Amino acid sequence: MSGGEVAGILVAVFWAILVSFLALVLVRLAQTLKATTKMVADVSEQAVPLLADASATVRSAHTQLARVDAIAADVQEVTANASALSSTVSSAFGGPLVKVAAFGYGVRRAIGKKGEPEPQRTVVPGRILPGARRGGRRNRRSKD
Repeated sequence: MSGGEVAGILVAVFWAILVSFLALVLVRLAQTLKATTKMVADVSEQAVPLLADASATVRSAHTQLARVDAIAADVQEVTANASALSSTVSSAFGGPLVKVAAFGYGVRRAIGKKGEPEPQRTVVPGRILPGARRGGRRNRRSKD
């Protein structure tokens, strides 16, 4: 055998090993692609029912939100009506009730003062008391 033949055999063996290695890689790649294809098919089979359930849940939530919106609108209307009723009652009965309370207070004070003796007043001829010391209605209220 000559050197060229040995080189040819070495190249042929190298190419055979290379082709065997590439064939092994391609077989493993094919197995990986089959496994991936099966996994994608399984995920697709499970995802369709999950998406249907999610869609049903979203529809149900939308229905419930519509109900809550209607309830909130009703509560807002009831609140406005209660506010109007409160202001009406306040304007209709507030003034007269304050007057009745003031009248009752005045009657109680008058009854309470009726039993007390009047204080002795000293009259000094020619002397006028200053405005802050004059006995009058304004001073009686400020003392109570």
